[in-house]
Formats: sequence, structure tokens, C-alpha cells
Amino acid sequence: MNNNWLIKKKEGLYCIPGDFYIDPIYPVNSALITHSHTDHARPGNKKILGTSDTINIMELRYGNNYCQYSQKIECGKLLKIRGVNIKFIPAGHILGSSQIYLEYKGEIVVVSGDYKRRKDITCDSFEVSKCHTFITEATFGLPIFSHPNDIHETSKLIKSISENSDYCHLIGVYALGKCQRFITLLRKLGFDDVIYLHGALMKISNYYIDRKIDLGELRNISELKTSDYSNKLVLCPPSSLSDRWSQRFRKVIKGFVSGWMGIKQRIKQKNIQLPIVISDHADWNEILTTIEEISPEKVLVTHGREEGLLSYLKQKKVTCNALNLIGFEDEDD
Repeated sequence: MNNNWLIKKKEGLYCIPGDFYIDPIYPVNSALITHSHTDHARPGNKKILGTSDTINIMELRYGNNYCQYSQKIECGKLLKIRGVNIKFIPAGHILGSSQIYLEYKGEIVVVSGDYKRRKDITCDSFEVSKCHTFITEATFGLPIFSHPNDIHETSKLIKSISENSDYCHLIGVYALGKCQRFITLLRKLGFDDVIYLHGALMKISNYYIDRKIDLGELRNISELKTSDYSNKLVLCPPSSLSDRWSQRFRKVIKGFVSGWMGIKQRIKQKNIQLPIVISDHADWNEILTTIEEISPEKVLVTHGREEGLLSYLKQKKVTCNALNLIGFEDEDD
């Protein structure tokens, strides 16, 4: 990094003059949170700063332990902390997700958090912000990753429901972001039937509904008093596809919505009959396009497939390094 004011510590990325961390992995005195996925938004920090949706969802998930003091910030609003100018900018990852713009003594760094470039009506779209140093994730930072069209992937489920009406379709989706985005894609394609949810998906889905995001008719699967689940669509956390809870579904087609469903080995590993490749992260070309649009002097890579991306950027004579931050999972896609 050209500067000495943003450094890596065991707790995570630390801003020295501002005396705060970004998405720390251990509790700290002061933290800026990019988004509310649990690998970026951990409980127990004393003070946190984030968008309203990020902080609300953290409170919803963790209860009173989410922090001691919180401050909400609107995207685009400039805030100064100990001489560091700070701005939260939409990242397009999930509801409330943000990049964090930092400016200190004329030098600008943008920490992207997790981001995607596809249209998603459940969150604000990624905004390109010029900077000297851009810090990017690389969850899908290899040339083999090229995410297909979301609508085409979603239509595979509708087609399967139509052709296998005597089966229950049990589909794994992550509770925050993926679940709600996938429902809006189904609704866009005209799927108006009741969608049944595992209880673990209800709380956050209801929050999205409270935020005026139309998810159509949803019901908790526990409300369905029957042992016949034929022709029903049930969404559940990915872990529930293979646990005891799923054994109630006798005649079932199991699906999984994830960017990782483009990898045959993972499909086989998880025993998935209906892989649906939809990601909430940028793919290889989208990462490269983003870097090109921002045109920073330096690129730092936080987590994911760092080696492939760094190798490519070095060939293109882009100044870059790995930050090697630990504690960020790439499964929650």
C-alpha cells in the first residue's frame, strides 16, 4: 500500500489515524461494517458504523449483543473521523451492503467488501468510485468463473416444477440476500404460487418485506399440516438439504442456488439434482471490468482466489498485492 495509515492487524484491516477497523474478525473498540453477512459483521464490538439495513439486520440476528453503540450512515453522506473522510457507497452485494471510501491527506482508498455487478432489485447497485487504491475481494477470481444469466438459471427451477409436479422441490438458499433475491427472480418470471420457507429463512425475509421489497406470498413450512409435499416449492438453508429436517420430504428434487454450482465436483459432493448458478459476487470478468473502470494506482486483494487475480494483474503491469485477510468465508454466496 502506498500509505502507512491503513494496515493489516490480527483483528483485520485497521485505519491508524481514524482508530477503527473495517469488518474485524475479533471484537474491537470501533468498527466500520460493510454488510451484515456473519463473516463481515461479527457481534461484540463496542461501537459500529454502518448503513441502516446492515445495523438493523445485525440487531435482528444477534440481539442485544450485536454491539454496545451503533451509528447509522446514509450512503453518499460524508463523515469525518479523526481527520479521515469516510463515505459509504453501494456495493450491490445484498441489502445495505456498502463499499467504504476513505480519504486521508489527499489519498483515497476504497474498500469494496463483497460486491456484485448484476442487477438485483433487493439492493442498490454497485457504484464505481475513483480512488488511488482499490481493495477487492476475489471469491470468483479465476477465469473459469463466468456466471450465467440469472433469469435463465431461475427458469430451470420453474421448468422442473412444471415437468415434475408429483415431486417436492427442496432448494438450498442462503438466508440473507440469496433467498430474497431468488424469490424476486421467480416472481419476475411469473411464478405466483405460495413459496414455503424453512423457519430459519422467515425472520430476514420478513425484514425485506418490511422494507417494501415484494416477495409475494410466503409461508413457514411448519404451517403446512400434511405429509404430502408434492408440487410444493420449499426453500431452506443449504445445510438443511442433508440434515434430519429434510427427511420428511419423500419424493423430492434437491436444488442449490449458488455461484459454486458451476463446479461439477461440488454438485456431486452435495448430492444436488438441480444446480442453479446464481452468485452474489462478481465473476472473473466483472472483477476485471470493475478494476478497469476504477483505474486505481494500486489494487489490493483481501480474500478468495488471490493468486490467479494477482498473477493476471501483474501481467497487465498493474501494481497489486495480497492482503491475506483471514476469517472471510466464500461459501455464503
